[in-house]
Amino acid sequence: MSSHGTYAFSKPNRASVRLPAGLGAEGDVHAGETIRHQFRMTYEPDLPNLRQGHLMREELFDELTARGYAVAAGELGENITTRDVDPLGLPSGSLLRLGGQAVVEVTGLRNPCAKINDFRQGLLKEVFALDPVSGTFTFRSGITAVVRRAGTVRPYDAAEVELPPLPHRP
Repeated sequence: MSSHGTYAFSKPNRASVRLPAGLGAEGDVHAGETIRHQFRMTYEPDLPNLRQGHLMREELFDELTARGYAVAAGELGENITTRDVDPLGLPSGSLLRLGGQAVVEVTGLRNPCAKINDFRQGLLKEVFALDPVSGTFTFRSGITAVVRRAGTVRPYDAAEVELPPLPHRP
């Protein structure tokens, strides 16, 4: 569980994070009903905030560490780090029940920005995956979500997935 009240690349870990419905992680700079992404706020300030929360899988950190990039929870700016749940494999509209109370809805993939190389030089290329057959890129830097039901989330809380009706949208 991580949050930061100002724009910064990494977010400090917390003992818990409260997720108010329709807002995001309480006290986090990206929380709000409308866009809080620093760049997009300048030209689309009234659009709905579909990036109220950012989730990444802890297994990615294991992979990055094996490649020489030591990374820990919160350091890549995520609010919630999962284990044994692959957010990247979830279709848009999936619901994640976190800690028995909070519910977040998957809205899309997080696009990594070049600032990731300021954190660890060369890391940007590690959070992309190239499909050798189609030649398309897949972002591996997590997903974005909105908070549908309020709750408090703590480290090691269970995460349950509810898939949306078919057909699924990636």
